[in-house]
Amino acid sequence: MSEESREALERAARLGGEFLSGLGARPVGVPVEPEALRARLAVPLPDAGVPVDEVLDDLAAAADPGLVATAGARFFGFVIGGSLPAALGADVLAAAWDQNAGLYASSPAAAVAEEVAAAWLLDLLGLPATAGVGFVTGGQMANASCIAAARHALLGRAGWDVEAQGLTGAPPLRILVGEEAHATIFTSLRLLGLGAARAERVAVDEQGRMRAAALDVALAAGEGPALVCAQVGNVNTGACDPVAEIAALTREHGAWLHVDGAFGLWAAATPARRHLVEGLAQADSWATDAHKWLNVPYDSGVAIVADPAAQVGALGVAASYLVASEDARDPYLFTPEFSRRARGFAVYAALRSLGRDGVADLVERCCRIAARMADGLRAGGAEILNDVVLNQALVRFGADDARTDATIAAVQRDGTCWVGGTTWRGVRAMRISVSGWQTTDEDADRSVEAILRCAASV
Repeated sequence: MSEESREALERAARLGGEFLSGLGARPVGVPVEPEALRARLAVPLPDAGVPVDEVLDDLAAAADPGLVATAGARFFGFVIGGSLPAALGADVLAAAWDQNAGLYASSPAAAVAEEVAAAWLLDLLGLPATAGVGFVTGGQMANASCIAAARHALLGRAGWDVEAQGLTGAPPLRILVGEEAHATIFTSLRLLGLGAARAERVAVDEQGRMRAAALDVALAAGEGPALVCAQVGNVNTGACDPVAEIAALTREHGAWLHVDGAFGLWAAATPARRHLVEGLAQADSWATDAHKWLNVPYDSGVAIVADPAAQVGALGVAASYLVASEDARDPYLFTPEFSRRARGFAVYAALRSLGRDGVADLVERCCRIAARMADGLRAGGAEILNDVVLNQALVRFGADDARTDATIAAVQRDGTCWVGGTTWRGVRAMRISVSGWQTTDEDADRSVEAILRCAASV
């Protein structure tokens, strides 16, 4: 190891530690103008290189005003978890080890760590032990990977090799999604050439859950290969589609069932919430993001497909210089990438540090705190627009959108916590998402007090 590399690691660890140690007192996220950050970061590119210690010190100082405390205890704006200590440490190791996790030959350790982490995930979530698992960038690519596997399998059953022949002249593929499907589903359809606008929207209930009866009618109204995209964990309400009923219908109609479970899939890991995702194992594919509720660093999406052959058929790479291992798992066969960082180490470390009980406690605690915040805000005069079944709460202040938006802006300026806004059933609402491993009841109560104070001020 070079002395320069050692000093860089030690300096980065010190600077990162200083940031993390100040999270509790740091304003969670206050507005900062882009020009202010450009003035700090947009220095002239030097002709001669700058010493590493100076680069890191300057970067930390210049970036600081634009760093949001998403890793802390009071960030509720999106479904964003922090990084568990073990996962953070493992991610630093992954960067230092600098392994290409695409091929067993390029990193046996990364390949086997992913293999073990995949088996743990399948067991924890109650999914088939034989399913294929790909570690991808995030929820977007997890959905795209699973839908690619569905496209491969469905068109293959119709006698069409989409990987070889493309989509020109292919049998039409029906796509059925709930009216509350997440944006990443439609982006996936665009990326895969299936067309976002071709998706058939299925009616949902007042919480955003797909109506199984409406799906039954929609499936019966058409012919040909069909992909149904269900959802567990509505991004606004946290509601979960009735997967068991939907799975029975997809089997009856010979359709492929994909479940977008970016955060809601983790409900399967806790006995208290498992009923919300009953029937999960009957689907054909599942997408989730370990960064959200498992609280590992970013770059941690997981694409799971019940039939590994469909996953490999859609995503696997073939080249003369790539020789698949006979007795080992080559990760590149299960993802759209070949060269990539060893993202499985952080997932492995997080699962081992928490254990089965720790994961369940993390999920259940976040759900309980979300309900606690909703109760506190309701008692303070706010309106709660959803049934708080997971970690999401929708809050409205007054009868007009303007006051709700003004309250959100005031909370963001205040810095005690950070919340975002959304539109639900045609009205504006504050969205509270509780996903961080560090969030406590005290953080919840402090945040509720700040939100009500800001609401009163507008």
